[in-house]
Formats: sequence, C-alpha cells, structure tokens
Amino acid sequence: MKVALAKQMHEIDRSAIEEYGLPELSLMESAGHRVFEAMKNLLGEVGKKSVCILAGSGNNGGDALTAARYLSNAGARVKIFLLGEKDHRTASFNVQMRILRGMGIELQQLDGDRAWERLQVTLRFCDAVVDGLLGTGFSGQLRPGALRLIRLVNAAKKITVSIDIPSGVDSDSGAVGEAAMNANCTVTLGLPKIGHYICPGAEHTGKLIVDNIGLPANLLNDDIHQTLIDDELAQTFLPARPKDSHKGTCGKILIVAGSRGMTGAASLAAMSAMKVGAGLVTLTTPESLNPIYEVKLTEVMTAPLDEVKLGIIGAENVDAILIGPGLGRERETQALVKKIVAEVDKPLILDADAIFPFNGHADELKACKQIPILTPHLGELSALLDIPVDKLRAGLVPEVRRAAQEFRAIIIAKCETTILGYPNGEIFISPLGNSAMASGGCGDVLAGTIAGLMKQTPFAPLTGVWLHGTAGNIAAEFKAEGLIASDVMNHLPDAIKKLRIIGCKNID
Repeated sequence: MKVALAKQMHEIDRSAIEEYGLPELSLMESAGHRVFEAMKNLLGEVGKKSVCILAGSGNNGGDALTAARYLSNAGARVKIFLLGEKDHRTASFNVQMRILRGMGIELQQLDGDRAWERLQVTLRFCDAVVDGLLGTGFSGQLRPGALRLIRLVNAAKKITVSIDIPSGVDSDSGAVGEAAMNANCTVTLGLPKIGHYICPGAEHTGKLIVDNIGLPANLLNDDIHQTLIDDELAQTFLPARPKDSHKGTCGKILIVAGSRGMTGAASLAAMSAMKVGAGLVTLTTPESLNPIYEVKLTEVMTAPLDEVKLGIIGAENVDAILIGPGLGRERETQALVKKIVAEVDKPLILDADAIFPFNGHADELKACKQIPILTPHLGELSALLDIPVDKLRAGLVPEVRRAAQEFRAIIIAKCETTILGYPNGEIFISPLGNSAMASGGCGDVLAGTIAGLMKQTPFAPLTGVWLHGTAGNIAAEFKAEGLIASDVMNHLPDAIKKLRIIGCKNID
C-alpha cells in the first residue's frame, strides 16, 4: 500500500473528480458512511447514543456532516458544532448542511460564549465525538478557536473518531504544535499519510482504518514514492530455499564488531544472522576478546584480529560484511572502517560505530564500491547529516530520501517507525515493532538480520526490517515488559514462519 503526502492526496482527489468524473459528493458519502461504521464498531450500537459532531469549513467538515446524517438515521442523538469562516465553506459542505437542516437537525456555529457553553455541556454528557475539524490541509500553528476546541475534547476524554488525520497533526511529518486531537480511531481516506506513523502524530492516531472511498485504484498507485511495508508486500521478499541448498549457498557473512565492554553487540548481530538462515557467519573481533566469543558463540566462527593491524580476514570469500555493532570509536578503529569502505568490493552494512567516522563527511560514503546499507537511529543520523534531531524528525521522510540519493546509500532510519530510503528516491515505511523494543541491542539484532539475508534475497533491507519488527511483536506477546534484544533475536525464526504462512495463504 502506498503512503501519500497531502499534496499527492489532493491531486488524487482532483483527478478523480475532474478526469474520471467521480462526483465530490459521492466521495463524501463514502467517507461519511465509513466514519459512521467506525463509530458503530466502537460504540457497539449507536441507537440512543449521543454523538458530538465537530466540523470545520472544508470537505473534512463535510465528511463529518455526512457521518452525522448516517448516525442520526441509525437512532443516535447528534449535536453538531461548526468552526471556521462561513465564507470558506465548500460547495459540498453546504449541500450536506442543507440536507441536515431539512431533516430538522440543528447546527450550532461556535461564534459566541453561549455556543461554547453548549459545547462544553454536550462534551460532558455525550458518548462519543467525531473530529472533522482540519484534515490533511493543516500545517503550522492552530488558530485560537481550533486550539480551544481540541483542548476541550481531549479534556472530556470521550471516544473520538478523527476523519483522515487527527486535527492538529501535520499529515506530512506527524508534527504537532500546541495540541492535537487524541483519537481512539482515525478513518483515513484514499491512502494512509506519513503523519499516521511518525510521532507525535502516531500517538494521536489510535487505530488506523484505511478506506479508498471508491477512488479509482490506479490513482492510488501512480507516481507515489512512499510505500508501506505491510504483509501483502512482505510475502514477496523471501523466496523459498531450493532443495539443494547448502551452507555455502545461503550466505557467507563476515561481521566486524565488538570491543571491550561491548561484546554483547557483536554476539547479538552474529547470532541474528544465523537465525535468519545465513549459511556461515564469521565474527572478526579484537584478539584479546576472542576467548569470550569462543565461549558465548557455538554456531558462529571467530577470527581474531590483531589489534594494531588495519585489515580484515578473508574478505574475498564472503558474500556480505557487517561492520559496527559495539565496535568502538578509537582512532585506529575509525581508520579500519574507512579502509574497508574504500577498498572492499562487497555489500556492506554499516551500523552504529561504523557510521560514526563519516559524521560531517557523509560524502565519503560515495567511495563505496557497492551501495552501502546504513542502519542509524535518529541520533546517529542527526550527527551524520549535521542536522539537529528535532529538525530531522520534523522532516524525516524528505531528509532520509535526500541523504539516500545524495550519498548513494540505503538509509534505514530507526525510530518508532522505521523509514527506509533508497538512492532512486523510493521510501518504505514500516509500522512494525513496539515500544518494548526500546532496549539496548535491538539495533544490533536488526543489523545482523539484514546481513544474514544478503545472499538469500535481493530485498534484504526490507525483509530484515519486516522480520525484526514482526519478531519484536511476537516477543511482546510473551513479555510485554522487560523485553530484551535476545528475546527479539530468538523469535526471528517465528517471524520467518509467519512470513511463509502469509505467502501460502495468498497462493491458496
């Protein structure tokens, strides 16, 4: 499924209406009915329930008025409050308003103290709220009336369904200013938006329902370069192993990792590569630490590295090299990383301390003989691009896209939602995973997972992100609190099994 920017969604709507002749009112009817269904699912039954409808002056407000009609016809008691300039109302909005007035339903404009008092009484005694204030056109700062209204609704703590995106959330970035509607459920129209997945917007979205509201299917795929990593896409990632597979054909992975005090990172990365099916994994580590790994690791081979020599062992016989987990940032170590990047003609995954040497010098990544894969968290990406974290987060998708194109690298930005950027400008968004995975070592598991897949699929970065997030979700079912990186690692085979089951179901 594609993920739309606000401008792209606006263009889709325009094309549907002007080029396909799909009436705007027809789209509004579909949207309003889907919001009605979502409210019915939340409340059980809407008959005799009291629902407060909040409508702005645009088509988002028109969708809310349409939902109000469906709710009223189903027996709900609706109270409708309008916010915004009357002369900004769209033609379709005015049509819905006339229909409601013809039904004898009152619409209250929030234009004076009496109206605001009525709203507060309604919010106190209603069962639920429909948020149709702002929609995807909002960015920047809320106007005083909208800010006041959102704060009143949030304070009331009623079941809330937002239309398209919670009011106050920037749909292109997830940014929130002074406030945003706290939705239990968001019904988004056509395609999901970036702001549904990136915090703080993701915190306000609640359950996300995506409905195409009858838009032509080809419009929802054309010329959109953000894609959601969902189950439908994931089933295409990992081909079945051939019957004649052996350890030499499933990937020979070299991992350059570990330093004093951070031996666990190297172990997690190496074992994660094994657990996703790599045939042979060799861990190259400082010679003095080798006895530790000889005890910790059974299936992983180790290759002690002289601690003053800048070189790696057996690079010509490997299929991919992972550098960085727990590697350390000593001057000699940074020199080793840069030497590998500049000289080795193998697929490279750079994680954590292997990204550090390029801070402020990301152009040097272009020296890679093959497109490198970088797996930074936001702090590491911020340092690499020399952009403050808050500015990076506010423009995460465009910054990842720019960096991937400019430095000819695959960038995997790790946060509450994983953003993958490719040098061709394509962006992939993964909502998988959970907050319990905010634990040291989970990033090492991801890096090892991707490395272990490099010989098995041309989509190793995408596959690794899906498996890692899915394994984390499986682990959280057993351990909602106190989840650690090895829990995620140990459920990687279960994630692969789930991926196989998805593929089989779709074949059937």
